[in-house]
Amino acid sequence: MTIAKKTQGLLLLFLLFGGGCARAPDEQKLRDTIAAMESALESGEAGGFMEHVADDFSGQQAGVDQRQLRALLVAQTLRHEHISVLPGPLEVKLFKDRATVKLRVLAAGGGWLPESGRQFDIESHWRIEDGEWICFRADWQ
Repeated sequence: MTIAKKTQGLLLLFLLFGGGCARAPDEQKLRDTIAAMESALESGEAGGFMEHVADDFSGQQAGVDQRQLRALLVAQTLRHEHISVLPGPLEVKLFKDRATVKLRVLAAGGGWLPESGRQFDIESHWRIEDGEWICFRADWQ
């Protein structure tokens, strides 16, 4: 897998929206966290995105660590004038202080017109640390 594919997948990893009906407080907080990560990414703020990624993060079956993820996100924000995402339905499963989130996302990067776009199926794994949801693992195709 090329770095560009890894980067695009990582960009899409957390790009989810909260939806209409009432949810359990933990689920809503997780959805809000993911929405904040999306906003940071679309604003070109890789650091804001990474605030919600664990120090021991492992992605793509341990092929990408937290440091590599940060570098890939920074590279993408420098490469594309604008990054936009279109997430599909979000599937959240809560397990006390852990959660799994699955979704399909379409991401695009470019300026006035998108110069690239790709669809990804993403599965991310989360845990609560100091009262906040943190992503500790993710895989995408």
